[in-house]
Amino acid sequence: MRELILGGARSGKSRLAERLAAESGLAVTYIATSQPLDGEMNTRIQHHRARRPVHWELVEEPLALARVLREQAAADKCLLIDCLTLWLTNLLMLDDPARLSAERDALLDCLNDLPGRILLVSNETGLGVVPLGELTRRYVDEAGWLHQALAERCERVVFTVAGLPMVLKGEAL
Repeated sequence: MRELILGGARSGKSRLAERLAAESGLAVTYIATSQPLDGEMNTRIQHHRARRPVHWELVEEPLALARVLREQAAADKCLLIDCLTLWLTNLLMLDDPARLSAERDALLDCLNDLPGRILLVSNETGLGVVPLGELTRRYVDEAGWLHQALAERCERVVFTVAGLPMVLKGEAL
């Protein structure tokens, strides 16, 4: 089963994904896409690490997400990917449109063939004003297109606000 969990910053999306992973009864692999590029991001990463059970496996991959998913997915595993918009940012910062396109296409192409449970966490950025600046607008556009394509491929899509999950597609929680 593939699930997309969307929400704004501090909406509770990661906490929901972690709860669903823990309740799955499967071995959990947490796939982290963030990079500790500054002190604030390092603090956020430490906060997430402290919340996770110590027996969960951790894979850190900022770019080649589809490759890692293919390597890690198994019928008896739950993969929790947090977060897709950080992954997208990492690719955008490479300033290599071909790499971004290739990695996005690889992710979308592999999703339907992955065994086990897949929890995809991402920030919903399309609810605000149109941002100033070409890179920021491109980020919002790319995230929106990615979310639409993922929502088509996922059996369940959840939007989280104030810690409350709203199921947009699929079975209720």
